[in-house]
Parts: sequence; structure tokens; C-alpha cells
Amino acid sequence: MGSSVSPLATLGILSIGDMGVGIAKLLSAHQYRVITNAEGRSQSTKDRARNNSIDLVTTDVDLCNQADYILSIVPPRDALGTARRVIDASSNSSFAKRGNPLYFIDLNAISPRSAREINDLFSKSSPDVRLIDGGIIGGPPKRQEDGKWTRPSVVVSGPHRLVDAQPSGKHLAEVLSMKHVNDTIGSATGLKMCFASLSKGFTALAIESFTTAHNLGVTEQLKEHLEQFNPMAAKTAERGLVSMPPKAYRWVREMEEIAETFEADGGFEDDESIFRPIARVYELVANGTELGREVTEDRKRGKTAGDVATLMSEGTQRRKQKTE
Repeated sequence: MGSSVSPLATLGILSIGDMGVGIAKLLSAHQYRVITNAEGRSQSTKDRARNNSIDLVTTDVDLCNQADYILSIVPPRDALGTARRVIDASSNSSFAKRGNPLYFIDLNAISPRSAREINDLFSKSSPDVRLIDGGIIGGPPKRQEDGKWTRPSVVVSGPHRLVDAQPSGKHLAEVLSMKHVNDTIGSATGLKMCFASLSKGFTALAIESFTTAHNLGVTEQLKEHLEQFNPMAAKTAERGLVSMPPKAYRWVREMEEIAETFEADGGFEDDESIFRPIARVYELVANGTELGREVTEDRKRGKTAGDVATLMSEGTQRRKQKTE
């Protein structure tokens, strides 16, 4: 007598940027169906979804009706709005009755305070939707030549555990490399903020250091001394400066969320909070330099740390000329 195999879950992803597409590919490779609602988005976004085996639905209600789990992976500024979209859809009269509850897994780079606000919204307006607080540490999943996957760490917290969910929650948690931190909403997002502060905070320091060195004509000497006395910092600065420009516009809000985390949950006062000025550094990269152009162009322009420093210097000089 043959044994029946339970069907795998359907995953809704909002939205499908680099991380969303990477996770969609990982899920598809493990036989999960992935869907998204890209209505109102560009044709290139819709084509990106189709080209990566992501099925398109036309409304948020359809997304909520068809998905067992919804992953929210959007820029920090859109996290609250995305949660409200799902709340509105799950409160709609067309939202189908279901045997298993819908899970909303918030994986955005937001502060614990923002996570608690989103949790309060679900509790008041969509109590039947189960919220999991989370964050992604590391880059998008990628399939290596040997067929194995590199994947980020997905940290989660809150009273609901994916491993206990149906359908296929335990298997899904394994595929996503999910780690449950504790039962408190905000702990996972806080962990993400603490981790990101060290990596992206260092990159902001490197931006200012290398730009100033460029203006002084000592960039090569700075690199030589870093390689001699602090080779790890030299490697981290080079990698961070080159990979940062396409993401700088998203990091503006993320730095503000880190600042809020350190103030509200870390106990630091306003004049001790260093991440609001760091947000302005990334705002300058995104909106005040040639590095803030199209992503493909960014990657062509910023080939080395020295290239990034040169373009940053040009941006600060233009800004200075405008104010004189």
C-alpha cells in the first residue's frame, strides 16, 4: 500500500527584487510554487517574475487566497504599506475560508518598534493571519556549479513557529535556513539591525575615509597601509564600496531604522545616535552622485574603491558649488 505525500505549500512573495528573486529560485528548485502580485508594476518586473518561474496573480485577495505563506521582502519604507495590503486583502469579503491559517512572514530591514507596530495592526485588523517577525542576514540565495545552494540566514521570532505550520512548514523552514530566535516580536528584526549596523556602518566609514583620501591625493597610500596593518579592513572596505552603490537608496531608510532600534531598544540618546548621519551619507550616494544612477550603470562605474571615491568626490564638489 503506497503512502501519500502531502503537497508542498504555495508561497507568495512581495516583492521580487534581487533578494525576492533569489528566494523564489531557491523555493522553485525545491518544488514550491511561488506567486506574486505585480499589478501596477513595470513590464520588466512582470517579465522578471515570469522568467524566474513566479506565477502572477492580479489582486492581493488572489495572492492571499492562493498562498499558504506570504514573504514580505520590500525596501524598509514599504514594509508597513505591504503589511496593510495583506491586512486589507485578508479582511475582504472575497478572502476564502481556509483550513490552515495564512502566515505573513515579515523579512524586512525594520526596527523592533516597526515590527511591533505591524504586529499590533494584524492583531486588531486580521487576527486570523499569523505574523512571524523576521530578518535576512546575508546575500540572495545562489545555486553553485555543483548544484548546491548558498543561502542567507533567515532569523525569525514571535509566538508562531513555521516548523509547526501546515502545509510543509518544517520542510520550508529547512529550505529557507530559518532560525527561530525567541517568542518575542521584534527580536529577529533587532538582531538584523544589530548585524547590519556593523557591516553597513563600516561601509559608510569607508566612503568618507576613501573620499577624503582621494581629495588629499593619498588613496593609494591609504590602501597600502590598510593592507599592511589591517588587511581584513582593506578587503572589507574594497568589497563594501564596490557593492554598495546599487543598494544605497534602500539603505537610507534602513539606517534610520537602525537608529530607531538603538534609541528605543538600546537606550541611546539622540546625541549618541550615529546612524541618522550615516543615513545622510547613503542619501548623498543615491541622490547626489553619479553612483546613484541605474543599477547596471552603477556597477560599470564603481569597479574599485578608488572609482567610488572619485565619484563621491565629484558629487561633494558639485554640492559645494551649488551652495557658494
